Amino acid sequence: MMPENYDPTRFDRPSVTVDVVIFSLVDDALKVLLIKRESPPYAQMWAIPGSFVKIDEALEEAAVRALADETGVKDVYTEQLFTFGKPGRDPRTRVITVAYFALVPHDAIHHKAGRDASETAWFAVPQLPALAFDHAEIVEYAYRRLRYKLEYTSVGFQLLPDVFTLTELQKAYEIILSEQLDKRNFRRKILAAEILEETGEKKKDGEGRPAMLYRYREDAVAEVKTRRLFP
Repeated sequence: MMPENYDPTRFDRPSVTVDVVIFSLVDDALKVLLIKRESPPYAQMWAIPGSFVKIDEALEEAAVRALADETGVKDVYTEQLFTFGKPGRDPRTRVITVAYFALVPHDAIHHKAGRDASETAWFAVPQLPALAFDHAEIVEYAYRRLRYKLEYTSVGFQLLPDVFTLTELQKAYEIILSEQLDKRNFRRKILAAEILEETGEKKKDGEGRPAMLYRYREDAVAEVKTRRLFP
């Protein structure tokens, strides 16, 4: 209930949006899913999916809706990232955006252009096209956060299929961190962290012996200092 004699017009009322950076490992590269805008401003420029927040809508609900409306992507891991509110970041009006990022296995989603978007496509993080608004800054910040979380948490499993080999897991870490990790040290330390469990099945990779398939334990502690294990 609004307090008696309160005048909501006393203060400026900026608009609020949500924007979602979607990361995935595609063709041995870390990529971001972008949309091509249909309407001004920045018509026909690439951007990250987003939407204005409705007056009766929670931020998380708006982020989920924006993904579904503009890319067709549903049921993915999302996490609030940062709030961007520099004056002039949107030429239409004063707009503050709450950015999220999502991590998805590439084969787990089927994206398509939705409302306000004419096209969707994956782009490698180091080779992004010119982006609308301040979205280049948002993607850069999201990438830094992803690298940090990969170093200090077990969030990387969100980018992998439900089951994977240790080789596939190490490759994912190397792609995101942009550095090679010692194979023996990686395997010893990741197994010692007790966040994985064997599935009892194996996968045939090339000419070598079949490799054990693993999954992340459901009861694994999320905050595992994985990167510190692999100097």
